[in-house]
Amino acid sequence: MSTVRTGNQAALVVVDVQVSVVAEAWETTRVVNNVARVVERAREQLVPVIWVQHDDKELVRDSPSWQLVPELVPAQGEARVYKHYESSFEETGLEAELARIGATHIVLAGAATNWCIRATAYGALDRGYDLTLVKDAHTTKSLELENGPKIEASSVVADLNVAMKWISYPGRKNGTATAEEVDFATPGGVR
Repeated sequence: MSTVRTGNQAALVVVDVQVSVVAEAWETTRVVNNVARVVERAREQLVPVIWVQHDDKELVRDSPSWQLVPELVPAQGEARVYKHYESSFEETGLEAELARIGATHIVLAGAATNWCIRATAYGALDRGYDLTLVKDAHTTKSLELENGPKIEASSVVADLNVAMKWISYPGRKNGTATAEEVDFATPGGVR
């Protein structure tokens, strides 16, 4: 049983918008622009921004492909979290950072939808946080399965948007909103 967070302090968590992660992703330019917009809105409203970056044997830390895309530059003082697993919570400092700022509501954007965004979204809900998924600010690549079928990236994005709008957890609020309509003061909602 998780501990439901009380209060109403939002934090924007931007996950893995790294050069090689989004290089061949669906509608990268539009999604990166929307991530940049929600970051700008968070800063305007003094909502903390937390940047998460993945590294592993294929995505080597500090390499050119590991860097955040050039359009996204963390501001001085914004937290950075480094991870090795899909969930931004597993064996990272994310929970400590969220506790430090008193966050109870996570606004989530980034990549890749079917791996790190999905795992982080469910991880947040499992840990008792309210969640708003920025539905036009996450992306992934299409998947070609071994036996021939292809799962289109747009379908993966749509699937997670539907799930995060309709799934329910006791004592938590969750939903989706666009980069323009997200309300940092209303968990799971729009302004």
